Amino acid sequence: MQSDTLLHIANFSTLFLCMVLKFPQIFVLMRAKRSTGISLNSLLLELIGFIVFVTYQTYYNYPPPTYLEYPILIAQDVILLLLILYYNGSLRQSLVYALLLVGGWRLLTVERWIIDLAMSLCTFISAASKLTQLQCMWNSKDAGQVSALSWGMATYTCMARIYTTSVTTGDMQVLVRFVAMTLLNFWVLLTVIYYQRRRSSSSKKDD
Repeated sequence: MQSDTLLHIANFSTLFLCMVLKFPQIFVLMRAKRSTGISLNSLLLELIGFIVFVTYQTYYNYPPPTYLEYPILIAQDVILLLLILYYNGSLRQSLVYALLLVGGWRLLTVERWIIDLAMSLCTFISAASKLTQLQCMWNSKDAGQVSALSWGMATYTCMARIYTTSVTTGDMQVLVRFVAMTLLNFWVLLTVIYYQRRRSSSSKKDD
């Protein structure tokens, strides 16, 4: 009974947070009207990882509560992608990205081995997304417009999914992915906080 309660809490808290997870980042971007510090490549890799993951879960008929947040995250990432392209003056490229993402998604379910292979690579794709964002901040030595709140919520949701996956499907590929994503999301969060504090300290010294 207690484990069922914890499972429901983990599922619903994850779903609730994911409904607004990208909002802080979207609002920061709209307020600044520039995408400094946010890696476009990182966002594209994240989108690919999300699409592969949710397609794998639906293909094998896993319980919807274990992946229901991913369509919501994909929609928020698409909005974020459009904003970045808009502020970078390259909104026309959105059609190309849309065709590639939709075409790739359709390809995933053509054969079972394709979705299995894609899922085995999903952790590396998602990890590459986080590392690309880290590299972007390391190169600029600034967090720019990156939202610490969004990365903090992402860290929690991955931690919650480690628990929900272990007590429902027990899928090792999925578990490994969530463990890796928890660690990398937390690393990005710490990096964002570090650069934001350093920028704040520099601003105070200048004053």
